Amino acid sequence: MAVRAIVTLPPAVAPGEIVELRTLISHPMETGYRRDADGRPLPRDLIRRFSCHCDGELVFAAELHAAIAANPYLAFPLRVGDGPGLLEFRWEGDNGFAHQEQRTLKRR
Repeated sequence: MAVRAIVTLPPAVAPGEIVELRTLISHPMETGYRRDADGRPLPRDLIRRFSCHCDGELVFAAELHAAIAANPYLAFPLRVGDGPGLLEFRWEGDNGFAHQEQRTLKRR
């Protein structure tokens, strides 16, 4: 499965500013309750955990469950620190699924 993740950051930030980070990842989020055309259950395939680290420090984490829609979208606030602003986004799930993206906050 080809994974496509979109991470949206503000164009430029200042230390101490509170900004909104947004993520969207392509993933079917199959619950394991649906059946295929032959009546066999489709195997469960969920993203279970999402985390965001800024300069190595955990700044946001979420545990996802079967009620989350396909292609999960997450938005959360971040207070910008004084560091370089290196952001690391991680998605982990069933069947060994793991995806990571990195972005750097641009300073004003």
